[in-house]
Amino acid sequence: MHCQTLVLGAGIVGVSTALHLQARGRQVILIDRDEPGSGTSHGNAGLIERSSVIPYAFPRQLGALLRYGLNRQPDVRYSLLHLPKAAPWLWRYWRQSAPGRLAGAAADMLPLVQRCVEEHDALIAAAGLEGLVQAKGWIEVFRDPALFAQAKADAKGLSRYGLQFEILECGQLQAREQQLDATVVGGIHWLDPKTVKNPGALTRGYASLFLQRGGQFLHGDARSLRQVDGQWQVDSRRGPITADEVVACLGPQSADLFSGLGYEIPLAIKRGYHMHYSTRDGAQLEHSICDTQGGYVLAPMARGVRLTTGIEFAASSAPGNQIQLGRCEALARKLFPALGERLDDTPWLGRRPCLPDMRPVIGPAPRHPGLWFNFGHAHHGLTLGPVSGRLVAELVTGERPFTDPAPYSATRFD
Repeated sequence: MHCQTLVLGAGIVGVSTALHLQARGRQVILIDRDEPGSGTSHGNAGLIERSSVIPYAFPRQLGALLRYGLNRQPDVRYSLLHLPKAAPWLWRYWRQSAPGRLAGAAADMLPLVQRCVEEHDALIAAAGLEGLVQAKGWIEVFRDPALFAQAKADAKGLSRYGLQFEILECGQLQAREQQLDATVVGGIHWLDPKTVKNPGALTRGYASLFLQRGGQFLHGDARSLRQVDGQWQVDSRRGPITADEVVACLGPQSADLFSGLGYEIPLAIKRGYHMHYSTRDGAQLEHSICDTQGGYVLAPMARGVRLTTGIEFAASSAPGNQIQLGRCEALARKLFPALGERLDDTPWLGRRPCLPDMRPVIGPAPRHPGLWFNFGHAHHGLTLGPVSGRLVAELVTGERPFTDPAPYSATRFD
C-alpha cells in the first residue's frame, strides 16, 4: 500500500497533523500501534491552555531547590534510581530556566499559544464536538496569603499578553466555587482557556473527522520505519506501507525513532498520574481548579472529578506507584471536602515528552529528506496539537508558515 504522507502517532498531535495535511490535499495514512487518543492524550487535565504564556521552568530559588531535594513535595517527585540518568538533562533544564532564557522561550512559544484556542475551535466545529468543551476557563487557588499576593502581582504583569482574568478574593472565590474549603484565601480565574471533559474522546472525535474526510487509520509499528528505494516504509497489520514523506508525532516514544536514525535530541519524560473520584451528596465542581502549591488539578470530567498530578522523574518504563497521587489526594480532600470515592481500579500513568529549552521540535529531520518531526510538547500536548499540526503541515506542503519555525528546529541541538 502506498500513500503520499504517513503520520506516525495517533495522539492529539498526530491526529491534528493528519487533518491539516489532509486539508491541504495530501493523501494521508495515520499509523499507531494503539487506538487514537489512548496514550498521553487521554490522561491530561483537559485544558486548552491559552493563558500559559510562560513555560514551566525549573525552580531557581535555593529554598525551593532544598525542599525538592528532600523529595517530599506533592508537585514534584523523583526516583533515586533514575536521578543519575536524569541529572544531565535536569542541569540543562535548570540553565534554560534562567530569567533571560525563560523570556526567550516564552517569546518563541507565544505564536503557538496565541492560536491554540482558535485552531481547536475550527476542528471542534467541523467534528461536531461542542458538547465536550466548555468556555469557562480555570481557577488557580491559593492557600497561602503571601503566595496569593505574589500571584496577583504576576498576573497583572502579564497584561502585555492581553490575557483575560479575574482576581477573586476569598468571598468571591467561595461564591464561584461553593464547595471549596473556607481556608482558601483567594484565586485567579483565567478566562481565555477552554476545558475538555473527555480529552481522549476529543482526540477520537478528531480522528473520526479524519476518516470521514477520506483518511485511513492503520495499526502499525513506527519503530519499523526505514528507507526502501528512496521511499519511506513502515510495517502495519495490513502489510508494509510506503510513502513519499513521513511526519513523526510519537510524543514520549519519539526517541525510539529518532535515536535509531542517529539524532541526539535531549528528550526526557515527565511522568504524571490521574484518578477519577465521585462527589458526596451531589456536590458539583463547576470549574477546573489548580492548586499551584500542591501541584495538582481537579477537573470536572465525564467520568467524575479527575485529579491529575504534577511531575514524577522516573524511568519511563518503571512501574507506576501511588506515592505522588496519595500526597495530592490528601491535599485535594482538604481543598474540596466533597471529593468522594476513587472510581478507577488503579491510577492512570502518563508520560509527557519534554525538552530542556521548553520548546517542541517541529520541522524537517535535518539529514533525512522527507522525514518531519512534531513532538516534545511537554505539558501542553492537548493545547498545542492543532496549532503545531498546522505549522508542520504548512512546512511539508511548502506554504508560507504562519510563524517562523526556526525556534522549533531539530538543528538547535547540534
